[in-house]
Amino acid sequence: MDILAYSAVELAQAIKAGETTAVEAMKAVLDRIDASEESIHAYVTIDREAALAKAEAVQKQIEAGELTGPLAGVPVAIKDNMCTEGVLTTCSSRILGNFIPTFTAEAVKNLEKAGAVMIGKTNMDEFAMGSTTETSAYGVTRNPWNTEHVPGGSSGGSCAAVAAEEVPFALGSDTGGSIRQPSSFCGVTGIKPTYGTVSRYGLIAYGSSLDQIGPIAKDVTDCATILEAIASYDTKDSISVNRDDLKFTEALVDDVKGMKIGIPKDYLGDGLDPEVKSAILAAADELKKKGAVVEEFDLGLVEYAIPAYYVIACAEASSNLARFDGVKYGYRTKEYTDLHNMYKKSRSEGFGPEVKRRIMLGSFVLSSGYYDAYYLKALRVKALIKKAFDDAFAKYDVILGPAAPTTAPKLGESLSDPIQMYLGDIYTISVNLAGLPGISLPCGMDKNGLPIGLQLIGDCFKEKNIIRAAYSFEKTRELKRSAIAEEYSNKNAADTNKTAGAQ
Repeated sequence: MDILAYSAVELAQAIKAGETTAVEAMKAVLDRIDASEESIHAYVTIDREAALAKAEAVQKQIEAGELTGPLAGVPVAIKDNMCTEGVLTTCSSRILGNFIPTFTAEAVKNLEKAGAVMIGKTNMDEFAMGSTTETSAYGVTRNPWNTEHVPGGSSGGSCAAVAAEEVPFALGSDTGGSIRQPSSFCGVTGIKPTYGTVSRYGLIAYGSSLDQIGPIAKDVTDCATILEAIASYDTKDSISVNRDDLKFTEALVDDVKGMKIGIPKDYLGDGLDPEVKSAILAAADELKKKGAVVEEFDLGLVEYAIPAYYVIACAEASSNLARFDGVKYGYRTKEYTDLHNMYKKSRSEGFGPEVKRRIMLGSFVLSSGYYDAYYLKALRVKALIKKAFDDAFAKYDVILGPAAPTTAPKLGESLSDPIQMYLGDIYTISVNLAGLPGISLPCGMDKNGLPIGLQLIGDCFKEKNIIRAAYSFEKTRELKRSAIAEEYSNKNAADTNKTAGAQ
């Protein structure tokens, strides 16, 4: 039995049926990490002893009939910007290099209640600021399909871990595409739910009006199941929405007959790689064959989304990150002359270049004389983008397009040109500005063997529409394993055969 080949839901079923155990599953994942982590670097913290002890405790609960859910006994990795009691939580930043929270994020708690077992914390762009997972203070994460390429970001560690089969599923956060873009680059599936669906309590904030936690897994079934487990109303989060339609697995139906799907012409213009365009249109054709009504339309305002997003996100970041001052917790410089100097030196030494860039930009747009010219104007654009989507959803059930304009770039290419890196978020950012749900899932490969991601966007609180369309499309394709996962699986099979032959 190849435990690593299972999806999260399949693994939970195998554990429940007694074909394997939560402890065996955890050991298989830890062995896998030992074999590939040197070349991938998806994790920043792994607590082996605690993971195995927890797996053992969960197994006993499963055997006693106390845990019967669809994720019971399954290992999970958590992005390192979600607080976990007693476990180092760094946001992949030097400034939080010694921060051990005294509480656990609500989304992680919900997973624990469901019987999932945390294995560790995944690498990310520092404070989620980046699109490549190269801005981490703890080194870069590599793409499991080709280790010379980036995994995307900022949830690159979570996506790479799932793609490399170092864990069956993971949690990520999405502020401007940070789940969907790396899911696209790593050939996995990720959902950003409607703003307010999953509690942000315990998520270390980047842009508070944009941040959302979501699942990353091998397929749509896993993502729907995980989202169902983590979504909840939480009074500790001021924007949490009390919903009564959280049975996302009900949408796992292979039927899109009569579903109206719109493709924005703006998403198919300049800057889109021809191979990506071809794969996206081929996916649209597959849905068309299944009975969906597919047509192109003008969405508008796409070109204004990036400037509006970076003004708003950076403004919120400069405010949110003001708390990291070296006084109560986190990094503090060793040598300083007075209090002001201590603040300045601690922050200068503790933050990386990309974070500093965004703090300075945010402080500038909020400053006297520029607030109206930039920040208020960006908020007006945000409202216009929401209206453009509202108009589109009056006509369509789902909007279809690419998750990113290209496949995964090579390591180092994006950092040399930050503007180019920001432009890479053009198809994902609007979804966050409008608070909408979006899903990315594999829809093909480019000539270099790198995955291409299809993005499906739904109206507010209409996750079921995108899950249904994604599930239906997924049924037209075979799920592929990344190069590094395939290599490991073949080696294990060869070793098993060798051992059997020797006997």
